[in-house]
Amino acid sequence: MKKVEQVIHRKLGKERSHGLAFQEEGIIHIDSRISGTDHLDTLIHETLHILQPKWSEIRVQGNATEIARVLWEQGYRRTI
Repeated sequence: MKKVEQVIHRKLGKERSHGLAFQEEGIIHIDSRISGTDHLDTLIHETLHILQPKWSEIRVQGNATEIARVLWEQGYRRTI
């Protein structure tokens, strides 16, 4: 199983996306302008793309959103 090697925060305006996953490299790019639950959901979403490359976009999206919701309700927050 591939793992996430690096998470890079940068503006993704041209890409029109909150996040991108580069499966072969294990690198995630997240738009530096998003925060809160959107950031958490995007990080989980892109991580799932790397860990589960055969999953459909709908499956990734549904699972990421549910995991983010549970973690957020439990008080998990980004502190950096």
